[in-house]
Amino acid sequence: MNGPVIDPGDTGSPSDRPAPREEHVVPASSGSAPNGHKGVIASPASMSGLNWLNFLSALMQTGFGAFLAVYLTNQHWSRTSIGFVLSVGTAAAMASQVPAGMLVDWARSKRHMAAAAVLAIMAASVLIAVVPRSGPVYLAQILQGVAAAVLTPTIAALTLALSRQEKLGERLGRNVRYAAVGSAVAAAIMGLVGAWLSYRAIYWLAALCALPCLVAIFRIRIVDLAGAHRRASHAAVLHPRHHTAPTQRMLEVVRDPALLIFAVSTALFQLGNASLLPTAAGALTRAYGGLPDLVASEFWWILPHMLRPSDLLVAAWVVVPQLLAAGLSPWLGRHAQMYGRRRVLLIGFAVPPLRALLFAFDGNPVMMVAYQALDSISAAVLGVMIPLVVADITHRGGRFNLAIGIVGLASGVGGALSTAVGGALADRIGDFGTFLALGGAGLCACALLAFAMPETHAATQTPSAPARPAAADSRNGRASVPCARRERHHFRRDRRQA
Repeated sequence: MNGPVIDPGDTGSPSDRPAPREEHVVPASSGSAPNGHKGVIASPASMSGLNWLNFLSALMQTGFGAFLAVYLTNQHWSRTSIGFVLSVGTAAAMASQVPAGMLVDWARSKRHMAAAAVLAIMAASVLIAVVPRSGPVYLAQILQGVAAAVLTPTIAALTLALSRQEKLGERLGRNVRYAAVGSAVAAAIMGLVGAWLSYRAIYWLAALCALPCLVAIFRIRIVDLAGAHRRASHAAVLHPRHHTAPTQRMLEVVRDPALLIFAVSTALFQLGNASLLPTAAGALTRAYGGLPDLVASEFWWILPHMLRPSDLLVAAWVVVPQLLAAGLSPWLGRHAQMYGRRRVLLIGFAVPPLRALLFAFDGNPVMMVAYQALDSISAAVLGVMIPLVVADITHRGGRFNLAIGIVGLASGVGGALSTAVGGALADRIGDFGTFLALGGAGLCACALLAFAMPETHAATQTPSAPARPAAADSRNGRASVPCARRERHHFRRDRRQA
């Protein structure tokens, strides 16, 4: 958040006050520095608005996947055309990641950015419902891809402004929880609407959901956003004169070693993870009966006339991880705050190699559902840790949303390569060899994370104001460092007080 607004509690002189800007902050007085650990809590209305924004935005975007494929099939589109239009949406989202992050960093009002993205998704839904022809559908897919690329970092920026610094991990976990529940609820509701009414009605329903989503956005109070500097010391919520380091230039962000290592690790993770479910679904199809290739790995399970035993199994593969991720996410956020980021990241990154080995050596369909449920750990870890680690890396130099865009681009490239490489390997060396190759990519991601990625949690402990010198140890002359047990005690004490 770049640029300040007048805070109602500002006691500085009028000459010190910058021109008003809607969602940006100045310190409570010209001589005070923000305190990211003892700040006031955002109002319940703002936190409720953020919860509903995550839920409803996920619900709106669920229709731009398998439901679109089925809808276009009913409109007599060929499989090639459907595959191409879905790829156009994915490509638009990937290409927009970095520009969207730059745009959100530059934007004065994050609420207005979120509202614009929601309106764009609503327009895309209406366009698909009204004119299901090639040109309008391509335009709608591009519009939705760009809007999604803008909405994700905007929600992260709003979360950073509303959350207390020591609670950021847990708050990001709640974001993932509401988004996962929104996707699951949307799949059920839209499936019933499509089966009982029409698939066109799905997109009218998605468009109508934009209205409560806008209400949720504007429930987030400006005064809470303006008080962000009382809750956190991240450069994105501070006035420039209170930054502990100059704002990074864009080229410096791209060259940041920790960010580059994290982005490459995420790309390798997606390379080893994204093809596991389609490859396992293909193996299940060959063993237990065919599934429609068009929607093999999506929410097609809610179509009653297509249900078969293999359909139900793959349905469980998709839904169970989402529900488990909703339950795990806040706990993972708290764990990352108490014990550090890298430990939680390693837990999530170790899951795809384990799943690949289990899929390779055990083809029992019932057990494969249990193995796929492990994906909930990875989904929760990525959903929480990507914005949390990026917030650590950009804590002093800013450019939070640009950095999120860089990691999002790396993740998208890894996922796209995974589906292409996984399909090619399955044709050439079979499912067993494909699982082993994907597991190898996941192990590379774990190794890079374990041996090259620094622990970023220490970055958030740097105070915004000059701190008192640490007490020197009389025996070795080194500054004394609080032990992990004391830090955990303080964390639990702050939770009880909150």
